[in-house]
Amino acid sequence: MNPRLDLLHPYPFERLRSLLAGATPPPGLRHIPLSIGEPRHAPPAFIAAALEDALQESLGSYPVALGLPTLRAAIAGWLERRFTLPAGAVNPDEMVLPVNGTREALFSFVQAAVDASREARPLVLMPNPFYQIYEGAALLAGAEPRFLGCTPDNGFLPDLDAVDAATWSRCQVLFLCTPGNPTGAVMPESYLRRALELSARHGFIIASDECYSELYFDESAPPPGLLQAAHRAGNTAFERCTVFHSLSKRSSVPGLRSGFVAGDARFMARYRLYRTYHGCAVPLHTQAASVPAWNDEAHVRENRRMYREKFHRVTPVIAAALQQELAIPAGGFYLWPPVADDEAFARGLFVQQHVTVLPGRYLARDTAAGNPGHGRVRISLVASVEDCDEAARRIANFIRSQ
Repeated sequence: MNPRLDLLHPYPFERLRSLLAGATPPPGLRHIPLSIGEPRHAPPAFIAAALEDALQESLGSYPVALGLPTLRAAIAGWLERRFTLPAGAVNPDEMVLPVNGTREALFSFVQAAVDASREARPLVLMPNPFYQIYEGAALLAGAEPRFLGCTPDNGFLPDLDAVDAATWSRCQVLFLCTPGNPTGAVMPESYLRRALELSARHGFIIASDECYSELYFDESAPPPGLLQAAHRAGNTAFERCTVFHSLSKRSSVPGLRSGFVAGDARFMARYRLYRTYHGCAVPLHTQAASVPAWNDEAHVRENRRMYREKFHRVTPVIAAALQQELAIPAGGFYLWPPVADDEAFARGLFVQQHVTVLPGRYLARDTAAGNPGHGRVRISLVASVEDCDEAARRIANFIRSQ
């Protein structure tokens, strides 16, 4: 067996199951799960209709790694509209690859991108806290993960200028996540341009995880993206840039497993070769159902409206119980409040109120500067408005009981 498998850490939800083992919640309270970032809004009916229409015909054909031309064209058009790129800026034949959700792509991307044959062990830099796929992908590719702390002191954004030149020289991939998971912090265009400057100087690839990009709360100020920042900086070929997007959060269809990677055509050609051998082409009926999802914005605006409503209802209730200010994040669907002990809070909340949240330390790693997830919990506002209301009351009652 691959010895690198022994380097992998237990997944956060495995650790949560262990934490809650033996805990008995009140039998009269139904469970409200707010630990997993699984959207629960009803998906638009037209996606299911398109999936059903395409299913019968697609079952008789193998999909190819490149994906359907209609889907690639829809994705390229969406990128240009969403990120105010000129028409034709994204070549659908050379710059876009459909994938089975961003999780699959984030992992396979690193396997294709990392050159472990160099004398010095390559580095993959990532935010801390982070989506654990970044770390696992780096370890299995033979690279060393290097964690960049995201704390209130730096606005929950990795301090790129605190990284020394020797580290950048070993870096082969820089992971960014905007809006951030779990912090909800949005990277401004100036920040993305700074990352691009460092990439040009040191030669590493930027992998920008933008799967929460359509969940934001100021309709007049959508979060900028890496391709947008690159194009405005004159990098019109998106050199060393890749972005990852998904319909899971945007369209509330996590079970569809549909997303895409787009960016530098030279890298995309090599990544397509990898995916051809990896055998992970997106099923044809999934691709057909994804086309109308990328072409419609009405359902996405309604998604944002519902998340806005939940944040406006839940945040003040929890803030009042904590007796401190708690800001609504700029994007995403997570609250990231401070608590005294994140593990004790999560277990106690489950035992007393039958609400599940995730200890922050499970989403981060210990470093010389500490673990930025210690003393925080991630609350996923993915349930219905009514359930989020009820959960907020229970959380507030638990806090006051302490």
